[in-house]
Amino acid sequence: MSAVLDLQGVSVRRGPATLVDSIDWKVAEGERWIVLGPNGAGKTTLLDILAARAFPSAGTVDLLGERLGKVNVFELRPRIGFASAALAERIPRDETVRNVVLTAAYGVTGRWREEYEELDESRADDLLAAFDVAGLADRLYGTLSEGERKRVQIARALMTDPEVLLLDEPAAGLDLAGREELVGALAELAGDPASPVLVVVTHHVEEIPPGFTHLLLLGDGTIEAAGPIEEVLTAENLSRAFGMDLLVAHGGGRWLARAARPAGR
Repeated sequence: MSAVLDLQGVSVRRGPATLVDSIDWKVAEGERWIVLGPNGAGKTTLLDILAARAFPSAGTVDLLGERLGKVNVFELRPRIGFASAALAERIPRDETVRNVVLTAAYGVTGRWREEYEELDESRADDLLAAFDVAGLADRLYGTLSEGERKRVQIARALMTDPEVLLLDEPAAGLDLAGREELVGALAELAGDPASPVLVVVTHHVEEIPPGFTHLLLLGDGTIEAAGPIEEVLTAENLSRAFGMDLLVAHGGGRWLARAARPAGR
């Protein structure tokens, strides 16, 4: 099976700091990956590279058969759906929800003078319906709850019918109900054979949706373990990556982690 994403010897340095170091990682068609690790482990840096929005200091990156550094990234990016906190901050609060999704067709975050075909408008409406926010299409983006915004952001990331979907901590800032709704939506996406390759970044195992097949565990910019999620998500691996003794449990398609020794004991 050919790799959709292929990183070999990838390192990213910013001044004296090494953000990720010697990353070898392949993602194949049909796989659903979680990238897990503590704060500062290099997760967002890695996702920016996969989104063709950053370049490595060393190593090679092949995205959808194209070598990063030898391809026009503006032609490559529409093939890669991407949602992150940094991108969300650029969405105008006074834009309608429908336009937030629709403008992804042109790779912009605010509607201006561009024109859209009826097919584009229909796809935007279909995506809003798929994430249960169709009734918000005419609302202003800035009036939405955080959970509603997250759903709109994912719908936007799918607007160009990408071959890969990258989500950087999509559940960040959500309350319990909002998180569970989002996890359910991502589980449905993961279970759909027509969905693109999925890569979701998180630092909470409780946010891993059912249906995800693989896990990349990062610790301090390096890979601690990678492979099928049932093999990688162990107490030993997680404890090493997060620097404390942890217990891991799995049931009903969901994962749970907690300290092996409760605080104060």
